[in-house]
Amino acid sequence: MMLKSVLAGLAAAASLASGAAAQEASFPVAISVDAAKTEGPVKPVWRFFGADEPNYATMKDGRTTLATLGSLSPDRVYFRAHNLLTSGDGTPALKWGSTNIYTEDAQGRPIYNFTIVDHIFDTYRERHVKPYVEIGFMPEAMSTKPQLYQHNFRPGSGDIRTGWAYPPKDYAKWEELIYQWVRHCVERYGKQEVESWYFETWNEANLEKYYWGGNQADFFRLHDAAVRGVRRALPTARVGGPDIAGMRDTYLTDFMNHVKQAGTPTDFLSFHAKGTPSFIDDGNGKGHVRMGLSTHLQVADHEFAQVQKDATFRNTPIVIGESDPEGCAACQGPANAYRNGTMYSSYTAASFPRLQALATRRGVNLEGVLSWAFEFEDQPYFAGFRQLTSAGIDLPVMNIFKMFAKMDGQYVAATSDRQLPLDQVMAKGVRGDADVGTLATVDGNKVAIFVWHYHDDDLAGPDAAVRISLAGLPAALRKGVTMTHYRVDRDHSNSYAAWLKMGSPIAPSDAQRATLLEAAKLTTVDGPAPAVQVGGKSATIDFRLPRQGVSLILLEPAAPTR
Repeated sequence: MMLKSVLAGLAAAASLASGAAAQEASFPVAISVDAAKTEGPVKPVWRFFGADEPNYATMKDGRTTLATLGSLSPDRVYFRAHNLLTSGDGTPALKWGSTNIYTEDAQGRPIYNFTIVDHIFDTYRERHVKPYVEIGFMPEAMSTKPQLYQHNFRPGSGDIRTGWAYPPKDYAKWEELIYQWVRHCVERYGKQEVESWYFETWNEANLEKYYWGGNQADFFRLHDAAVRGVRRALPTARVGGPDIAGMRDTYLTDFMNHVKQAGTPTDFLSFHAKGTPSFIDDGNGKGHVRMGLSTHLQVADHEFAQVQKDATFRNTPIVIGESDPEGCAACQGPANAYRNGTMYSSYTAASFPRLQALATRRGVNLEGVLSWAFEFEDQPYFAGFRQLTSAGIDLPVMNIFKMFAKMDGQYVAATSDRQLPLDQVMAKGVRGDADVGTLATVDGNKVAIFVWHYHDDDLAGPDAAVRISLAGLPAALRKGVTMTHYRVDRDHSNSYAAWLKMGSPIAPSDAQRATLLEAAKLTTVDGPAPAVQVGGKSATIDFRLPRQGVSLILLEPAAPTR
């Protein structure tokens, strides 16, 4: 509770300071959008999510969170989870879960039990979410070092790598387990459905201190056997990997060279990229969080560069299998105090377009960016974990994904005179001037303009006085425009701010919870909407955007009057 009080205090102070900053002089931002100048189809890279704890998906808040994700883009959202093959009774814990899919009898003969993993996948599919299947971890009966089996992780302490992390005693049994599992999935869900899933092996095998008890050769052997098992059961399955941690090493190059030499099918490549937030102490017992967006981008670009150099894989789809502000969703502490509020949401808004820009510059095919964030069941409200919801209540970051889901069709030309250059952000982060950037799309007669106001430092700052100059209006919009202005900031789409305002109750009443659920919705800007001045093919829009605020403006044809 002490840690929770510290985090809440830091956040409350930041919220008050941010509110005071609104009184400061704003700075002008000029955004230009040309809706007639298309730049390629929208790629919904945002629609991938994941978590360590697979069993949370079947619990009350897990089911609710999955339903929200599935509603964003039905049957196009994917979920990745650790521990789908881990031994145990399905009881979750931090960074833990199990399905007991494999045991052996007294003679060492396999016993397959798909009950728990079926329940997990059924829960996904009932909510229009598809599995991004992580083939791991090692069943106890198969592990070369089974004891101790379950780790003793606690936030801040404990050993992660225990029996679940080791290679199999028998690779043939490992392959057969995967074959039996995928065959069962085809029988249960249908060939066409399972063909739409992703299958990858293990997690961060290059972190041998944490997630892998073997060496690189052991992992490659494990991966090849798993892929053989998948393809034996379903020759058309989508397989790939290696879902390594981005460590600025050459592991991805080694993997590509290996699968080419071994002839292992590889339909997609995957790696992880994370930022590095820190807590800046002001020397007076106070301080603030400083995000590490530059590290996040540098790590991703290092891996993109390796793919770019390989002629065989240069056009292969890439999924950043974990892409987050830092590396441990289940950890807590002052450097993670950004998570409940608009620091996380604005970071997400600023990072996704930058990752796509890096991929475009490298000429590689970025298909997905997976947020390793879900929910933590039966934890205190706003406990400081990296998650999308808390106690079943959407956090501000979830509303960024609701915004992304409203953008479809074609990207169009969009620039901001206060959007920092890509190379500057990658080299130095956002430590001086704020970053006010934009992304725009057109879908038929609908124009969507996304604007973020980001800074690495979780400190107060002036509003941005934004003017959007829009050219190339679709013909239907020239006759009349309806504008919807969605906003995530300290006053909008922000359940955490509402909780702080009501005094940070440990156990909100039914009425308070109803207030929090209402505050968690993606909402529009209060008061009179900013005017849209339309003149022929052009329009202008003026509004103020607070620091850490994110806006999505939708322009649609006005309903005909009767």
